[in-house]
Amino acid sequence: MEWMTRMNAALDYIESRLTEEISYAEAAKKACCPAQHFQRMFAFVTDIPLSEYIRRRRLTLAAFELQHSRSKVVDIALKFGYESPEAFARAFQQLHGTTPTQARSIGTTLKAYPRITFQFILKGAAEMNYRIEKAGEFRTVGEALTVDTERAFEQIPLRWSEAAKEGLFGRLFEIGRFDAPIPGILGVLAEGKWGQAETFDYHFAMASDAPLPEGMAELVFPEALWAVFSVPGSPNGLQEAWKRLYTEWLPSSPYELANLPAVEAYLPPEEERNELWIPVIPKS
Repeated sequence: MEWMTRMNAALDYIESRLTEEISYAEAAKKACCPAQHFQRMFAFVTDIPLSEYIRRRRLTLAAFELQHSRSKVVDIALKFGYESPEAFARAFQQLHGTTPTQARSIGTTLKAYPRITFQFILKGAAEMNYRIEKAGEFRTVGEALTVDTERAFEQIPLRWSEAAKEGLFGRLFEIGRFDAPIPGILGVLAEGKWGQAETFDYHFAMASDAPLPEGMAELVFPEALWAVFSVPGSPNGLQEAWKRLYTEWLPSSPYELANLPAVEAYLPPEEERNELWIPVIPKS
């Protein structure tokens, strides 16, 4: 229930600022969630990126205002964050299938996207296998890819396949540290960025103490507590695990997300499973 209250507080903040600048960091703060996790959590829970949700809500309110006020189109465009009537008209046409001017005519069909509200729904007792691990400091080295949040489950598997063909993982094994707290090939979900499109940095990496190779990126993890989930090796296993983590485990657990990147650990094929490592702290 506390998780639901926090997420609704974040939405209250967003709704109150649909005609102003919205700080994603402030929205994350309202949800008591690290900013680097908030955008992904919102997208996994709602199946829509936060930036797209805000765009739809603003254009929904803009349509209401066009129909029920005499304000100029240029003034409505500026009110809802568009720098010009042309940019507003393009976005409006894309969402509603008509122009702002035509929207003022009686009988014009428009789309309305209502505010999302988070509610607690009791689901079937499907188990989630996890353990809590305390891991010491370690460093990862690898390739960083900027990923579109909405298309993450298309872009990341494609790059995994390309990277394997290019020999990236062989190069990582040459410099890898096999006694690391999280061994093996890792997918690290790092910092997010917001704007017209939501993205985050995804590292194809391995724990390593070797000098940083040219063209690669590094991340340093301090000693931390981790919730580790066993994930079926099926194509949709990780996607389903992420969603259940945010909607089922996190709301009912005595932990909350820590301000560190999450890690997908890819185990040998014969294990037929992978692991999802989520940095956590006990709830205060």
